[in-house]
Amino acid sequence: MSRPIVVGVDGSDGSLAAVDWAADEAALRGAALRLVYATRWIAHQLQAVRMSHEDRAGEAEGVLGAMEERVRSRRPELAMTAEEIEDSPASVLLEAASRADELVVGSHGLGGVGGFIIGSVGQEVVTGAKEPVVLVRPDYREDPQGSPAGARRRVVLGLDVTDASDELLEFAFDHAARRDAPLHVVHGWNAPFYHRHRADPDPGVQSEMASALARAVRPFRDKYPTVKVTEESAPGRPAAQLVEAAADARLVVVGRRRAASGSHIGSITHAVIHHAACPVAVVPHG
Repeated sequence: MSRPIVVGVDGSDGSLAAVDWAADEAALRGAALRLVYATRWIAHQLQAVRMSHEDRAGEAEGVLGAMEERVRSRRPELAMTAEEIEDSPASVLLEAASRADELVVGSHGLGGVGGFIIGSVGQEVVTGAKEPVVLVRPDYREDPQGSPAGARRRVVLGLDVTDASDELLEFAFDHAARRDAPLHVVHGWNAPFYHRHRADPDPGVQSEMASALARAVRPFRDKYPTVKVTEESAPGRPAAQLVEAAADARLVVVGRRRAASGSHIGSITHAVIHHAACPVAVVPHG
């Protein structure tokens, strides 16, 4: 039996979108949904100090109750639990993620400035979680039948062929298969120094990179024969290529290498998290 999908809730617009995304994901996986509310949300710490325990419990109960109703109206068949946990948000979410298939959290838009922020809690969760973390934008819209708004159908995967993780490929192919969505695999690479100022990339280098990408993807094409896959291997900045590809995507999948001591988000993953216009799945590997 699969482990649950966990979603962190706090009543924000990003949280509402995250609950919708997590409910759909749980339904497609045949998994239960677990809603968690951390009493000591950092954004409300000063307010929490002034509030009585009863007031805080009442606020948590109200938020969780509203989220449960939202899930029931969207996915009435879904098995669901809801918990208030008195601890810091990052601690609550990381502990919950350790017993889940996936953790879903909301992020916050920056309005007309462009881009998104995930805050210190999101940053700590993304860098510390041992399971995939999905960041959902406040403007996420997808109907309960799994049809995204507009033309956002495909899943985009950013892949480094020199470090092609099976965990990353498995997550992207599995997600595309469950959603009956096409998968677009993007590999951006830097041309060798002596070719960087040429008008056109060296055909030999380009062919070699495209072949490396095809070799990395082939085992998963065979494993998921129903997934329609396209591959893109081109010189340039990988982060910019992924953000551009994500403009018409329902999800972009990127990796985060697990470190022996501590952890960090690589520059490409960091850029995608902050600038992609769709939900972002960060998959730890290695």
